Amino acid sequence: MTDSFSFALHATDGQARRGTLHTVRGDVQTPAFMPVGTAATVKAMLPESVAATGAQIILGNTYHLMLRPGAERIAALGGLHRFMNWAGPILTDSGGFQVMSLSKLRKIDEEGVTFQSHIDGTAFSLSPERSMEIQRLLGANVVMAFDECTKYPVEKHEAERSMQLSMRWARRSRNAFDAGGAHAAQNALFGIVQGGVHEDLRTESVSALKDIGFEGYAVGGLAVGEGQEMMFNVLDFTAPLLPQDRPRYLMGVGKPSDLVGAVQRGIDMFDCVLPTRSGRNGQAFTRRGTVNINNARHLDDPRPLDEACACPACQHYSRAYLAHLVRAGEILGAMLMTWHNLQYYQDLMAGMRAAIAVGGLGTFATDFHAMQQAGDIDPL
Repeated sequence: MTDSFSFALHATDGQARRGTLHTVRGDVQTPAFMPVGTAATVKAMLPESVAATGAQIILGNTYHLMLRPGAERIAALGGLHRFMNWAGPILTDSGGFQVMSLSKLRKIDEEGVTFQSHIDGTAFSLSPERSMEIQRLLGANVVMAFDECTKYPVEKHEAERSMQLSMRWARRSRNAFDAGGAHAAQNALFGIVQGGVHEDLRTESVSALKDIGFEGYAVGGLAVGEGQEMMFNVLDFTAPLLPQDRPRYLMGVGKPSDLVGAVQRGIDMFDCVLPTRSGRNGQAFTRRGTVNINNARHLDDPRPLDEACACPACQHYSRAYLAHLVRAGEILGAMLMTWHNLQYYQDLMAGMRAAIAVGGLGTFATDFHAMQQAGDIDPL
């Protein structure tokens, strides 16, 4: 931990944890969900609107910001916080996941990754040292170690090779981050556990990361096609290995039921594009499950999307109007649906924090699943 970054654990409920992440940019109450601001914007949302949902920290993307508009340009303009007008903490991912998804455009060796931009084909190199430099230029408050995100499915020997490469890169990331002067003194570096779905490989990875030492620990390489049951199984044997006094971050997850189950297994932080991407495509997450606003049943429905939700979409507009906007391709439709989804995710996290504080997460989870299974309100 640094003088400006720390984690305080306030309560536990089974494996679940209630805490506060202290950063130089403000506190984050955990368990926390981080809206994804890939290209220095949470799509279809003003920064003020994101904050109004209750979000205290957002995620930026090293790979995308490196390509456009460029980390040096953002640094010259005052850093990512000023550039996008977000005053709170920002976590930046290392670029490892995007590199995995560019398998046809990249080459991996011990030094790092060389790849072609998906935008214009320009050649780029990304190494642990360059990833740390980019995240420092952006001014990230939580920096992620550079890793190779292991694919699924993959043979165990390949998962082992990939994990061990990521552990060597993790040490280089630590050394490069620590050389960052004032930025390193005020902010945090998280290591990323890899190893696919294999308990022995995950155990080896955790041990290697603990030997290096990080301000927080992420579980990577999940939500890549293995399914919820297997993801939970990996968390069951991985999360208890992580230090109790450091925050735990499950990368790229997920659906509301994923969040509830992962919190029950000891995870503190999440991010996912699902609420924003789904909102732009007409899918809403509600206390009674998912709602596809494109369905004809909503066209004449004057009721709100979710009567218990305080977001503008639910407080001021009908399902009929939202259905009209989305069908007409109006930008306001994407804005209102996205706001609702982010509000729902933040409300879900707040509910779990309150439940953990009083030892009631089990009851909360039972009620959550019952409401989800009950399904949407009946058509008019």
